[in-house]
Amino acid sequence: MKKENENHVNIQTQEPQKGYYIDDSTKNVSPEPVMESPEYKGSGRLKNKVAVITGGDSGIGGAVAIAFAKEGANLAILYLDSDDDAAAIVRRVKELGAACFSIKGDVGDDTFAQKAVQQIVDQYGRIDVLVNNAGEQHVAESITDITPAQLDRTFRTNIFSMFYMVKAALPHLSKGAAIVNTTSVTAYRGSSTLLDYSSTKGAIVSFTRALSGNQEILDKSIRVNGVAPGPIWTPLIPATFSQEHVERFGKDVPLERPGQPYELAPAYVYLASSDSSYVTGQVIHVNGGEVVNG
Repeated sequence: MKKENENHVNIQTQEPQKGYYIDDSTKNVSPEPVMESPEYKGSGRLKNKVAVITGGDSGIGGAVAIAFAKEGANLAILYLDSDDDAAAIVRRVKELGAACFSIKGDVGDDTFAQKAVQQIVDQYGRIDVLVNNAGEQHVAESITDITPAQLDRTFRTNIFSMFYMVKAALPHLSKGAAIVNTTSVTAYRGSSTLLDYSSTKGAIVSFTRALSGNQEILDKSIRVNGVAPGPIWTPLIPATFSQEHVERFGKDVPLERPGQPYELAPAYVYLASSDSSYVTGQVIHVNGGEVVNG
């Protein structure tokens, strides 16, 4: 259900922020992440496009789904296990007048990726935008704390999934399609307690750049770009970090606050639309003002 939060207060600040949140996906997070800005109206940038979003059930992926719907896209949401979250996003997207359905499964599994893409093609006939956004992270104070199982799991979710999804989708991507990959500021400055996570995010940057120059991709005029979020307030943050870390989350960037999921969505809209027709192999940094190289 959509609820309007007329006086939402951003975590770590006292700045009032109007917006919408999706109550199913954020009910245990306080304050609740703002998924949608009522000020974002959309102008048909993705009208009749078919967009696929992995990890589209909450957080960044959910906010991108809502923005895409406002721009006229029809959607398929891939998610791992949060049924209520996925249902809330699908419901909101449909309220906005767009077609949408969700597919439950592990994008870190090649077979699932192939089956999911086929289901999407059966429904819509093609894919115009692929957003590789699914991700996970696990705090480890020492590299010796990272088990082989955790290392494998993080890489499968964060980077293997992008290979699998692109491989499965490529035959069905329309000419001039767009691929948008979610990386992270940690790809550029690292994170001492997120060694495996930041390593996958660095791999995503290289994957984005390399794929953008692949001849098969260029022959179909497909653009490949990325978005590198900084500290964004999503349900993943309190689920991952200690209370002490959560309390200071986002204070170390120039804007002195974490970003909200909806504040990232316009970057994805830009990279998915023809507005970025001369942009490929690039990464947009949405991180509250932290200057990073690359």
